[in-house]
Amino acid sequence: MLMTLALETTTVPDSGLTGFVADLINDMGLLGAGLVLAIETIFPFLPSEVALPLAGFTASVPGNFSYVGVIVATTIGSVVGAWVLYGLSRAFGRDRTRAWMLKVPLVTAKDIDKGEAWFERNDSRAVFFGRMVPGVRSLVSVPAGVEKMDFWRFTVYTTAGSLIWNLIWVTAGYQLGSNWTEVEKYAGYLKYALVVAVAAGLGWFLWTHLKSRRGAAEGPVEPTE
Repeated sequence: MLMTLALETTTVPDSGLTGFVADLINDMGLLGAGLVLAIETIFPFLPSEVALPLAGFTASVPGNFSYVGVIVATTIGSVVGAWVLYGLSRAFGRDRTRAWMLKVPLVTAKDIDKGEAWFERNDSRAVFFGRMVPGVRSLVSVPAGVEKMDFWRFTVYTTAGSLIWNLIWVTAGYQLGSNWTEVEKYAGYLKYALVVAVAAGLGWFLWTHLKSRRGAAEGPVEPTE
């Protein structure tokens, strides 16, 4: 059942993309929060860095839904959106999917190439880490579908990566309360920090993976007399 939430209207814009997000969450509750993230995943022109802090702020207002409810709803929405892109890409193939994605507002060939490059490094890790990288978050689902990555493996890594991303931004909005718009001032720095952290994590994995493979290839060292 849908419900109208109690929001401090002076702290929520009533126009533009933020106003659109606020209206959906205000009118549809947790369903609206999940729908926003599904839309953001399919159409990257709707930034989650705005939607998630707003959802977190909404949860901080007495009489609204819970913090945990927001995390669950937005993560489900993220996964459903990723499923849509995965399914379309798997059905259409690379060339048709690429042509379709290039028609989406603000999506460029460079963005698609970036998503494919992430995937080529290692499919599972690319999906997991890619869900936490702006500009790659949505589009990493495309090569996963084109390459017919196992659906359940895709779902597990997409859920894990989306959960971490959503936790960060929802928590920021929840903690700031009516000052949730302050997140926007530091969003760029936070995104860069996340990209660095993800790149470091991926680099560490590749280094240890290559090191273990090199050791296996060299074989055990023969004892000397």
